[in-house]
Amino acid sequence: MKTIISFLAFTFYSQMLLTAQIFIQKADIEFEVKTNIKKAMGNGSWAEMIKENLPDFKTAYYQFVFSDNKSLYKLHHFDEKTRLPDYLKKSDEANEWYVDLNNKKMKIQKNIFGSNFNIDASLPVIKWKVSNENRIIAGFNCRKAVGIIYDSVYVFAFYSDEILISGGPCSITGLPGMILGMTIPRLYTSWIATKVNVVAINETIIKPSNSKKIIYNLHLKKF
Repeated sequence: MKTIISFLAFTFYSQMLLTAQIFIQKADIEFEVKTNIKKAMGNGSWAEMIKENLPDFKTAYYQFVFSDNKSLYKLHHFDEKTRLPDYLKKSDEANEWYVDLNNKKMKIQKNIFGSNFNIDASLPVIKWKVSNENRIIAGFNCRKAVGIIYDSVYVFAFYSDEILISGGPCSITGLPGMILGMTIPRLYTSWIATKVNVVAINETIIKPSNSKKIIYNLHLKKF
């Protein structure tokens, strides 16, 4: 009888472990970011002159590292098949987003006229509406949400509440979990998480850069 009870208890405990939801408090996430360059450049005369020498899409891989409700998002590398002139790479290579969700603040490093500057700003307010649509991204069950930022810019996102940060690429935040997939039609850009690493996270890099500093009291409108 004792053997049967022990077996049943072990079976029940094992089932609990298998069905238990794992919540992630820190991680290193890789995003594949695709931008339709030609559409993003518009139809100006200068843009039309150089479009012929550019690919339709720019593909890059970004790193999002977070811990303790703070995160850093920056370029890791361009896709090897992407051939871009240097002037289209420089801003991406310099840009970094440091976000402190505890204080609802962010520091963004931007390349301005060849020099890197830190821009202090408040996190943009996004009006989110969550739907019942779901999809799997990087092994995580994600739920769809549609947001509006700066009154007219739509953000289509998929987030996972198994990753315990209300964060996302650039400065897109405010959902009850981590955004792993996102599209902003106005920017002709999409983001999709390809890897989520939860082992040996380098938390020391989660800090703002040491570039020249300027204070910017308004919301930054370039995410």
